[in-house]
Amino acid sequence: MWRFLVRTIWQRLLLLVFISIISHAVVHLAPGEPTEVDPMNPMMKAEDIARIRQAFHLDDPIYLQYFHWLQDLLTGNLKSFQNGLPVLPQIWERFMNSLPLFVCTTLVVWTLSFPTGIHAAVKRGSNYDRATTFIAYALISVPGFFLSYLLVLGVVQLFNLPVIGLRTFGSEGAPTLVRAMDRIWHLVIPSLMAALTGIAVLSRYVRSQMLDVIDQDYVRTARAKGLDEDTVIYGHALRNALLPFVTMFGFLVPGLISGSVIFEQIFAWPGLGLLGYDAIIARDFPMILTLNFIAAALTLLGVLVSDILYALVDPRIRVQ
Repeated sequence: MWRFLVRTIWQRLLLLVFISIISHAVVHLAPGEPTEVDPMNPMMKAEDIARIRQAFHLDDPIYLQYFHWLQDLLTGNLKSFQNGLPVLPQIWERFMNSLPLFVCTTLVVWTLSFPTGIHAAVKRGSNYDRATTFIAYALISVPGFFLSYLLVLGVVQLFNLPVIGLRTFGSEGAPTLVRAMDRIWHLVIPSLMAALTGIAVLSRYVRSQMLDVIDQDYVRTARAKGLDEDTVIYGHALRNALLPFVTMFGFLVPGLISGSVIFEQIFAWPGLGLLGYDAIIARDFPMILTLNFIAAALTLLGVLVSDILYALVDPRIRVQ
């Protein structure tokens, strides 16, 4: 196991360096640069542009720019083109904003998807199965941002309740309990809307996996032994159907950055997705490259955890 971990971590680190090099080349070779974001600004003179290019090493060869970026990132001196502030503290602040939304959305998706999919597989062909299938395909077909806009308009118009942002404007001086309830309220709506499509997709996948194993010989043998239906379904069928889901954990963590851009934009939620969107619009190269680097690192870490979990839950797999 330890040899496997050391070899895998070493391979992941090399891959991470390769990804950072490719990302750096793609970003810098794309049309446009930070000094061209607002070329019509009357306050921007040629001397100012030259000073900005020199301060951020934009006149250096691209390979030197990469080493400058990597050095500044590792030493904590990397600053944003957009506001001149250190990049890592900004990312950490947005990360702490995105984390509750990500955790709540993930919990809602995985908590509701499995019972829905399992029951639909057990009751295959029933009214419940047909109803959940119809609802799932409807949620997959309708864009999430459209449903979010409808919900925002409905809540505001019918109940006159705010749903935008982290908290209600002017609630800073309210009692602690009121502020806590306000934060929870502002977290519930975006989490539910972000979870709808995930519930629809994952519940269909759970149903499909359960249908693949529910008619296997070992399931029929368990029923023939006189085991109750819950033990057969959850102790035998579900246990084997869960194996493919272990690999999905590797793609959960990068959702902190990439999975919530649309909903953060709709609900004005100052998270990592919105930070990345603003950085792309402003051509903020240090912020873009750092977010991409972190997303790649989280993805590789998630895949490593998935490999380890798969080896632990499936006795047929032995790591070398």
